[in-house]
Amino acid sequence: MAAYQERWGGLLLPPAPQYDGGPKYLDPDSPEADSAGWWFEAGMQRTAVPYSFMISPSGEFGIHAERWAPLHATIEGWVESLALAHHASMWAKQISRLVGDDVDAIELNGYAPVREAMGLADTWWRGPDSLVALYSGEATALDFPKGRIAVIYSGLDKWELRGGVDDGG
Repeated sequence: MAAYQERWGGLLLPPAPQYDGGPKYLDPDSPEADSAGWWFEAGMQRTAVPYSFMISPSGEFGIHAERWAPLHATIEGWVESLALAHHASMWAKQISRLVGDDVDAIELNGYAPVREAMGLADTWWRGPDSLVALYSGEATALDFPKGRIAVIYSGLDKWELRGGVDDGG
């Protein structure tokens, strides 16, 4: 918890596109122990939501309500997902949102996972001209399958897909 506070404590975050904006800033609080080790809150939520943003004993960032839903393997993955959402929403020519069972209709053949997001319950996928964000944290934590959400950012060129980094692809 001390290492987390030293590195991330006080970092003000932009609103997340899901989870009612996510935590406003990162600030550990309320350490709790169980058989797996120590858990702590990652930061206070922006709005009243039925879960807490937590860091697990193994360092995963996620939400905890009725059950644990690890969203990203690390806090870095959460921060990267926020950056991707902000970048994609600025440059996409079209943004589509699918909810619940409609998420199953998304075809990800030809898409590659965005490894930097270190997605677990929430994942990002990069295609030829689009980015797809799949959010299933609330569906998992609240045992609410209809809470799955997909956001498709389409009409992106190679610079917009990679944030201006030319990797030859």
